[in-house]
Amino acid sequence: MTRAGRDAGVSQIVVIGVVGVVALLLIGVLTIPMLVGGSSLLYSAGTGGLGCSGNEQQAKDALQSKVSNDAKNSIPSNYLMWYQKVGQQYGVPWVLLAGIGTVESDNGRDPATGVSSGDNGFGAAGPMQIGIGGAAGNTWGGAPSHPASEKVAGVATDEDGDGIASVYDPADAIAGTAKDLLAHGVLSNPSTAIFAYNHLQSYVQAVESYANQYASGGYTVSQSVGSTSTTAAACVQLAGTVVGGNGTTTTVPNSAVAAVISYAEQQIGKPYLWGGTGPDAFDCSGLMMMAYQSAGIDIPRTSEDQFSWGPSVPANQVEPGDLVFFAGSDGTTTSPGHVGLVIGGGKMIEAYATGFPVRISTYGSSTSAPGDGQVVGFTRPWAHAGVTIPGGPASAAPTTGAPTP
Repeated sequence: MTRAGRDAGVSQIVVIGVVGVVALLLIGVLTIPMLVGGSSLLYSAGTGGLGCSGNEQQAKDALQSKVSNDAKNSIPSNYLMWYQKVGQQYGVPWVLLAGIGTVESDNGRDPATGVSSGDNGFGAAGPMQIGIGGAAGNTWGGAPSHPASEKVAGVATDEDGDGIASVYDPADAIAGTAKDLLAHGVLSNPSTAIFAYNHLQSYVQAVESYANQYASGGYTVSQSVGSTSTTAAACVQLAGTVVGGNGTTTTVPNSAVAAVISYAEQQIGKPYLWGGTGPDAFDCSGLMMMAYQSAGIDIPRTSEDQFSWGPSVPANQVEPGDLVFFAGSDGTTTSPGHVGLVIGGGKMIEAYATGFPVRISTYGSSTSAPGDGQVVGFTRPWAHAGVTIPGGPASAAPTTGAPTP
């Protein structure tokens, strides 16, 4: 990628004072945490990754909620992604959402009743402990998990687009919390909105304390938590399928591609860094290069060179392991400014931009992040002339021709 491409984009965040520094007001398209003194910081990577390997049962076991010794100063990578995405989407400072999630359920790691099923005895449920009945009232609206098409009077949301609005789904619950905070004036008085969420002054202080800590970069990124149906990540089965977050599977062409996707998944939650090639931070093309290198395949360093190196793949032949490219600053295919790794189902793993951790995203649709909606082409690195895939089918090379938008 070039410095003129989207990889170089950096916008800023305004820091709002609430009991010191509490909330970040997201502005522009890209975000980066700023300290009060103005110095920028990158997210520090903890254990990172998803721990997905072996068969599906092992993947599920590895993703089950666990409380770790460093839980209180770490945020699971899938939760961090949704805090930031929802925060930007609704204009609610993500650090407040993270503060609430930490106090309510240790970001989904609290094994207490009501976090992943049932309620806490007062009628609150899910990782954000939203009321579903009883003393807590039904703030969620409707059943705890119901079809997204069902109209309800509450904050219920199908944030991850799986067709179900579930208070136990981290993405849905975080979006519901954002709606609740907005309804109580979080943008003008965060403390009042937090108090409306839970009527204890000590609760407000605890949430603001964590938000203040997170705003100053005082956290690490830890392993995703939750079941395979509630994490944003997919898990790779080396036997030849990618198990998606919605339980569907997509066949991968060979073991090399499985290794490439597995490597990329292990980086989820790590910070973006322009020019980064790991192990602690990556830019978009650096992640692609290192993922393929992990499978013994050397590809060019920049997105422009990766695009021209090819071979190109028609849009109707795209499969997991292919690279998907997006326009550069000139808006054309001449110099692609961004690249992601296709994992199936319209999803990709990408190092998006400064301030966003490596994540799984949607490409080529109206719901894609800015810049990810218009695809300019696909390539299949493992099918490049001269590349040998141990045990891989030689006939799987794509049809040659110009990239298909």
